[in-house]
Amino acid sequence: MEMRTILVVEDEREIARMVQAYLLREGYQVEVAFDGESGWVKFQTLRPDLVILDLMLPRMNGLELAQRIRRESTVPIVMLTARSEEADRVAGLEMGADDYVVKPFSLRELAARVRAVLRRVEGVVASEMIRAGPLVLDLAAREAYFSEKPLDLTPTEFDLLAILARHPGRVFTRRELLQALRDRTYATIPRTVDSHIKNLRRKIEPDPDNPVYIITVHGVGYKFNPGKGG
Repeated sequence: MEMRTILVVEDEREIARMVQAYLLREGYQVEVAFDGESGWVKFQTLRPDLVILDLMLPRMNGLELAQRIRRESTVPIVMLTARSEEADRVAGLEMGADDYVVKPFSLRELAARVRAVLRRVEGVVASEMIRAGPLVLDLAAREAYFSEKPLDLTPTEFDLLAILARHPGRVFTRRELLQALRDRTYATIPRTVDSHIKNLRRKIEPDPDNPVYIITVHGVGYKFNPGKGG
């Protein structure tokens, strides 16, 4: 397998260099940028396989950079933040981040998150199709179509939709979805699932405020309805 390229955008140079050195030892090619503008330039040049992105950056903050990246790419984003408030993490996820690590963090934990996200992207699934109403998912190619139109999904959005669509009508709790997405390795706040569901609804629902495909089961979680009105 070819070497994966990771872009680290972090303004604390000591942290950035430590992350770079650790991931280099893990077998990745790693480039570093110390502010948002430089991160954007390097992203456009490198087209990395994954971005590790600090939330608080000079010359364009992390949320704005994530938003720019998402306008033209579904590359996985792992967000770094010193903020512990749930609202900040949710904001990053709603901008399209796939995972987050709160400072201070261990380099071992960060590397594990990177591996987990890349493993989901690369996929070890045999050629398999999921068809549920107007939705078609090609798991091997990691391509999604809705009413025959391609969907531009992040890796986490793709995996979440696959979990729901594989079992139409089944209600999944937020905790079950989190465990499935994170390979049962890490627990996190259930509200992060809500952020990804919100993004998915923007992409597949005729009216995201009144969803007919990804249904909320109040007090429990979510289910996929392959036919309108169910």
